[in-house]
Amino acid sequence: MQRYPRNMIGHGPDRPDAKWPGGAKIAVQFVLNYEEGGENNILHGDAASEAFLSDIAGAAMWPGQRHWNMESIYEYGARAGFWRLHRLFTGYDIPLTIYGVATALARSPEQVEAMKDAGWEIASHGLKWVEHKDMPEEEERAAIAEAIRLHSEVVGEAPRGWYTGRCSANTVRLVAETGQFDYVSDTYDDDLPYWLEVDGRDQLIIPYTLEANDMRFATSPGWIEGEMFYTYLKDAFDTLIVEGEAGKPAMMSVGLHCRLIGRPGKMAGLKRFLDYIGGFEGVWTPTRLEIAEHWAKTHPPKKGPRPSTMDRETFVGTFGGIVEHSPWVAERAFDLELGAAHDRPAGLANALARVLRTASHEERLGVLQAHPDLAGKLAEAKRLTEDSTAEQASAGLDALTDAERARFTELNTAYVDKHGFPFIIAVRDHDKAGILAAFERRIANDTETEFAEACRQVERIARLRLEAVL
Repeated sequence: MQRYPRNMIGHGPDRPDAKWPGGAKIAVQFVLNYEEGGENNILHGDAASEAFLSDIAGAAMWPGQRHWNMESIYEYGARAGFWRLHRLFTGYDIPLTIYGVATALARSPEQVEAMKDAGWEIASHGLKWVEHKDMPEEEERAAIAEAIRLHSEVVGEAPRGWYTGRCSANTVRLVAETGQFDYVSDTYDDDLPYWLEVDGRDQLIIPYTLEANDMRFATSPGWIEGEMFYTYLKDAFDTLIVEGEAGKPAMMSVGLHCRLIGRPGKMAGLKRFLDYIGGFEGVWTPTRLEIAEHWAKTHPPKKGPRPSTMDRETFVGTFGGIVEHSPWVAERAFDLELGAAHDRPAGLANALARVLRTASHEERLGVLQAHPDLAGKLAEAKRLTEDSTAEQASAGLDALTDAERARFTELNTAYVDKHGFPFIIAVRDHDKAGILAAFERRIANDTETEFAEACRQVERIARLRLEAVL
């Protein structure tokens, strides 16, 4: 089996109505990352100092040494930035989700108390604010368990949300396998939550953001003044609220860091944004946990056939009849690289079409010849496949007058005599009059032209049939 693990389709072209509480047109969710005291530092047993997300241009890790300037910048976040943001958001009565690094929380009991008194959600941001990409799986699993343990000890309750940030390819799976998180946020791939099946369990994913994020004050290209941050947030909000007013409410995440946005000049842009969205009706500003609880209640996971996860026997048994009397098409499609995109009608139809397009002329002719005549003897004898019976009935071909039946018989005979295969058309796209008109028009085509058109119609029929299966 060739199976592609990435999901390139998600909610698809017609994303669901989020149905936010109170009919809100947008959910604006603010995250404050609390990492101060959990970053790379030889005091924490790490091999080098921190180099990520600070105001030090071109910062690099210092192996075996403390980096006094870097440490003091992180300390600003805990000592001053946090309290400035605490005053701001409690003043606006907007709850935050804290992404709390467990070791950082343990070193900041007064800030934790303030978070709890404000009613903010404290989600887990891992055990330490360090890179996980090269961490062995068992070591990362142990770090997740220790993060949960320490978080519970410091905060007084276990975290219900998770975001590692500097994650590995294993992170989402390892967190999901604990079975205790209402959501995981280590993705950036959508504007709405979605369900991800991990080892047979449905895990809710609430995507996060690296662009509506103050981290770009510390990256290039990035923000250099608060006004730039405000302008970007405003533009994102304006786009999303229009979509919400059109019936497709989405979620806007805003990522913040105590040592970055907590600086006065940077925070001014954030305050402008809070003032701006306060002038709109239909704006919901929840915690991520509130989003998770709403989504689980309103949009529970849906179960259905997933072609990309089927074994060969199940796949061919389910889809072997989609192309009329030609199970070999499904057999070859199974051997293609399939993924989540092929679990939807358009995707699987494309896989079947690829097989047909690369088949030999003789094989494709066999597919065409396997199709029954429209309103022919097989239909009259009720010997059509279930799909063909329903399709012909949908266009009224099961209720013809004697004159109509005679005309179809005449056209069928002439068409097969000329081209060597039956007339094929996706009848669900037409009514009876349209089918007759197409029949009379196409019978004049040369066989090469009609062969190509008949093959296109086979693909179209497969696409329509899959709508009823997936």
